[in-house]
Amino acid sequence: MKIALLVCDHVKPELQAYGDYPLMFKQLLPELPMDPWFVCDGDFPDVDQYDGFITTGSKSSVYEKLDWILKLQALTREIYSKQKKFVGVCFGHQLIAEALGGKVEKAAPGYLIGVHATKIDKKIPWLRDDHSSYNILMLCQDQVSQLPPNAIVYAGNHDCPIGMFSVGPHFMGVQGHPEFSNAYNEAVIKDRSDKIDGTRIADAIRSFEQEPDTNWLSNLIMQFLFQ
Repeated sequence: MKIALLVCDHVKPELQAYGDYPLMFKQLLPELPMDPWFVCDGDFPDVDQYDGFITTGSKSSVYEKLDWILKLQALTREIYSKQKKFVGVCFGHQLIAEALGGKVEKAAPGYLIGVHATKIDKKIPWLRDDHSSYNILMLCQDQVSQLPPNAIVYAGNHDCPIGMFSVGPHFMGVQGHPEFSNAYNEAVIKDRSDKIDGTRIADAIRSFEQEPDTNWLSNLIMQFLFQ
């Protein structure tokens, strides 16, 4: 399977010691070759050249009227129409909703940061094991507030009700960052300390005592792509 990684942001220069997005996704999915396309810089692939697509997180919001985001939404609709596999991570999860007729907004709980437990409320059809919940690293303040047509929600929690969903057999999104390490998540949180309440940061740092279910999330993505 030939996969395009649609990169929607750059790691800040002062945080490059943690690697860039292509490296993070390579570490998450080591057996999956991916060609990185920095769509945030206007570099877009030919849909017909790939079997599947993975879309990264971003500091931007999917509802911003930036040229590259509007073009990425159009590309997402093309991928959907051609029934190619698509995995959206955080910004990519929200992109599915915004591009296919749903809605994304700033969420009432504000920034979600650190490790969050997410409850699985509906059996995930492509997954070959039964889990009732999973831990995932979060770094977002936008959330899907309205699902696109034909979407099915599989997991969520009180602060993020739409934590994982699919649209048909080819599109799935997960709110959170399975590609992040605890150390990188903490570094970004501290870098944004002027925007995030100090108590919330302290709670997030305490949450790192829990390990995110990185291997499980990696298997979730791989099994979806190859179902």
